[in-house]
Amino acid sequence: MADAKYEVEVKSLLGEASAAEALRAGLKKIDPSCTLLTSYTQLNHYFEGGDPERLAKMLAPHLPPETVERMWQIVRGEKISVRTREMNGIAKIVMKASVGNDSSENGVVRMEIEEPTKGLTFDDLNTRMLTAGYRYQAKWSRAREEYRIHDISICLDKNAGYGYLAEFEKVIDDPMHADKARKEIDKLMRALGLVELPQDRLERMFSYYNKHWPEYYGTDKVFSVE
Repeated sequence: MADAKYEVEVKSLLGEASAAEALRAGLKKIDPSCTLLTSYTQLNHYFEGGDPERLAKMLAPHLPPETVERMWQIVRGEKISVRTREMNGIAKIVMKASVGNDSSENGVVRMEIEEPTKGLTFDDLNTRMLTAGYRYQAKWSRAREEYRIHDISICLDKNAGYGYLAEFEKVIDDPMHADKARKEIDKLMRALGLVELPQDRLERMFSYYNKHWPEYYGTDKVFSVE
């Protein structure tokens, strides 16, 4: 059985470009060796409904065996969320299940896979989603910069609708280590002068975007939801 991986992720809403620049400077101050690892654009299509077991069977021939094993662990989990992603021309399947009471879309601790689907284009993958009974929830676009300090990954995103958002993530192999990982992330965020975006506000933002996504997808337009 493939080892399950869990992500502990905390988000902070930055909003303006000046706040994003302050984050870049803050990372460099904390760790002078911290540099931009990569930058790219993403398209993310969120789906709802559907049959995750049927989808897992359909995608299995296009995924490594160990990923298929982890996918079946997620399929048997709670509050499953599924999205497709195109990054640098590569199509990926992203599947997550929550650990605890958080949502799988935006929760702090989640079990996940993110894997290229060999032999499938982004359009091919989306077609398979619809064949498995899923329907579109929303389409998202963003530009991402990735940084790292020790074993914490920092993603600086410019999201359609949201503006600038920072994500702090640590991957663990045992959910019992989630509290320790969360404390390490909190310590780094305090050093940067950042506060967590509360889950309830994030859910309201997510809901608002899902209702209005055609107005924001692929644009620099930003909304504000308290």
